[in-house]
Amino acid sequence: MEKSIFVKIIQREIPATIVFEDEQVIAFEDIQPKAPIHIIIVPKKIITTLNEITPEDNELLGYCLNVAKKIAFMKHIHESGYRVVMNCNYDGGQTVYHLHFHLLGGHKLNHNFA
Repeated sequence: MEKSIFVKIIQREIPATIVFEDEQVIAFEDIQPKAPIHIIIVPKKIITTLNEITPEDNELLGYCLNVAKKIAFMKHIHESGYRVVMNCNYDGGQTVYHLHFHLLGGHKLNHNFA
């Protein structure tokens, strides 16, 4: 199986503007942002889609949400508001098949989800 772009970023094979990293997670700026602040939060464990998570992943996924909150504070959008999104499979808008979260903020976000 070919490495995803996120694995290549984790392994430093391609550049990214990293805003947070530790042993479990890496977070970086999206190269095609949909909002003034658009950060991708990626667990380093390879999980292809939300459909593949197991109960053993509960702590990791909760940790990813805590990282999203931490970055929202770092970017000063915690009070004005932000959105955390996860897409699953093609019809859900997933384009990189390595589970990840989008942190969006920096202006008033549209309420239209469809």
